[in-house]
Amino acid sequence: MYGRLPIAKMLAATVALAAAISAVMLSINWNGEAASTAAPKIDDLLNIMIVLSSLVFSMVIVMLFYALWKFKAKPGDESDGEPIHGNTRLEIAWTLIPTIIVLFGGAYSWKVLNEIEQRGKDPMTVDVFSQQYAWSFGYPGRGDVWSPGELRVPVNRQIIFEMHSQDVIHSFWVPEWRIKKDNVPGITTTAVITPDKVGTYQAICTQLCGFGHSTMRAKVVVESPARFQQWVSGLKEKVPPTYQESITRDTETNPPPLTAGGA
Repeated sequence: MYGRLPIAKMLAATVALAAAISAVMLSINWNGEAASTAAPKIDDLLNIMIVLSSLVFSMVIVMLFYALWKFKAKPGDESDGEPIHGNTRLEIAWTLIPTIIVLFGGAYSWKVLNEIEQRGKDPMTVDVFSQQYAWSFGYPGRGDVWSPGELRVPVNRQIIFEMHSQDVIHSFWVPEWRIKKDNVPGITTTAVITPDKVGTYQAICTQLCGFGHSTMRAKVVVESPARFQQWVSGLKEKVPPTYQESITRDTETNPPPLTAGGA
């Protein structure tokens, strides 16, 4: 018999290692500059996932190294290992703990998603048109004026981005806003974002969409309402008819997931 496991010591080592890893990982600004109201909540979610991941990783590493040290074969020992039945309590623990962590992560993620997708009283709608390998933007509340290659929005105003792909799947992402949304042909997907910091950023396609994927970017400007109004008033081009057709062609908006059998 090997005797009882040093549970207290292993737990202490796990907590200490997890704390050290978390301290290092949390000191790094993984997402960069934050420029939307959703960014702090998403960053907090990431930090919590880092701590939980560090705890699980530390638990596995401590148990692994303890097993390698405690149960290693002595030099010259070529006998078979001792037959064991197992440890029911240990098996319950390593099933229950990950289940609790996953359920907590899912519930907290759901809470954050609900909060950042809450719509305000006076949002502004912007149509996002994606096509290999360019972005363009329409402003339906401003007479459907069109801006190819440049997106401008007023600061501290909630924006409802409605995505319309003209060919293949693309993905709209401004890193400083944190939120990323796929543009799927035949479906209007939406992203709810409130930029809260004046500046110039980039919209990036994060879905491999062909040879020119890496060049599919657009200038994004967040500015004061007065400057935005001046800029949008100067736009003369209207959304092209083919793009307008894609809006009416998209048959569903944020469709529910398919059930078994595709029904």
